[in-house]
Amino acid sequence: MSNFSKFMKANKKVRENEKHAVTKSLCDEKGQPLLWEFKHITSKENEALRESCTVELQVTGKPGMYRPKLKTAEYIRKMITASIVFPDLFDAELQDSYGVKTPEDLLLAMVDDPGEYGDLSAYVQKFQGFDTSFEEKVDEAKK
Repeated sequence: MSNFSKFMKANKKVRENEKHAVTKSLCDEKGQPLLWEFKHITSKENEALRESCTVELQVTGKPGMYRPKLKTAEYIRKMITASIVFPDLFDAELQDSYGVKTPEDLLLAMVDDPGEYGDLSAYVQKFQGFDTSFEEKVDEAKK
């Protein structure tokens, strides 16, 4: 077996889904927070999410010159939504019960405590392989 064959897809580890309690406001009959299920997204899926949340801003004083700007909060919200397997945020009945029409709005309605949403954001970023949050990276870049 050559060293090259170790790179074949058959040798790649499968990344398992995980379950995580997201909010204390949704509980089972025993009062325990419900577990949500998360899946890993691919690098290709992540790039599509980033691209969908990137806008071109004109550089001040330089006509015709633009720079990309990532809308970080929207990107993280879309990454979280793409990561959630259960509950199904695309379910129309679930969306209707909260009076919303998109998975991202449903996420914000279901996790409406800012602290819990911050914890969820940090959890998903770490779960997806980002060791530091994008906010931390932005803060570091500003120094």
